[in-house]
Amino acid sequence: MRDINSLNKVLLIGRLGGKPEMRYLPQKERQVARFTLATNERFFNPSTNETSDRTEWHRIVVWGKLAEFCERYLTQGKQVLVEGKLRTRSWQDKEGNKRTTTEIEAISIILLGKREDTRAEEAAGEPAGADFPMEDGEEPDSGRGRGDGDDEIPF
Repeated sequence: MRDINSLNKVLLIGRLGGKPEMRYLPQKERQVARFTLATNERFFNPSTNETSDRTEWHRIVVWGKLAEFCERYLTQGKQVLVEGKLRTRSWQDKEGNKRTTTEIEAISIILLGKREDTRAEEAAGEPAGADFPMEDGEEPDSGRGRGDGDDEIPF
């Protein structure tokens, strides 16, 4: 039973640390992609009048058709918005030590970045995004409908 007074939701905007690593689970014929996402924060120290940056690395895991989307369209340095939930898992390593990690299980990935980058990809024969249905019938927002038409709102 789900507690209606709780929420497990993560929203991140950052850049990919590398191309997603794709694997196929043979027993279920299911795809899984893993990649890292970097987010940056800038801090100002008023006593020294200096700014410093801090980069946080996040582990992202993606399942099913959305994993195929990641393998096809995500590259190192690409800016994306990831929506998902925190998952913690444990296992035993080869020496018998218990290991634990926390990851973000992605539900939706939206391609971001400059429009020129997107158009360059389209000119090279790679579409800016594609809709892939999720396992439960939901469709992730993959970056389509970003205002390439006449009814674009200029920001």
